[in-house]
Amino acid sequence: MRYLSWLLRILLFIALLGFAMKNNEIVSLRYLFGYEWQAPLVVDLFIFLVIGVVIGMLAMLDTVVRLRSDLAHARAENNSKQSGRSAENQTDTPEQSS
Repeated sequence: MRYLSWLLRILLFIALLGFAMKNNEIVSLRYLFGYEWQAPLVVDLFIFLVIGVVIGMLAMLDTVVRLRSDLAHARAENNSKQSGRSAENQTDTPEQSS
């Protein structure tokens, strides 16, 4: 299974390398106020992919923080219940044996 995983990684790398080599023409991106940026197409695509990933992660950040907080509260509540039960079991055990 490990060899299959590495084979797929190598094939993906070769495919992406071939894509980059075939799309190395300089393209012009025109923005507002007459600003223009010239770079290879692959560089532009990679930069905008990274920007999209960062925006997506920032959009999920609030949900992730809230869920982690809820999980921490649930774990603390579970631990307090567990410690309460173990304290009850320790006090009940001597009374039952007498």
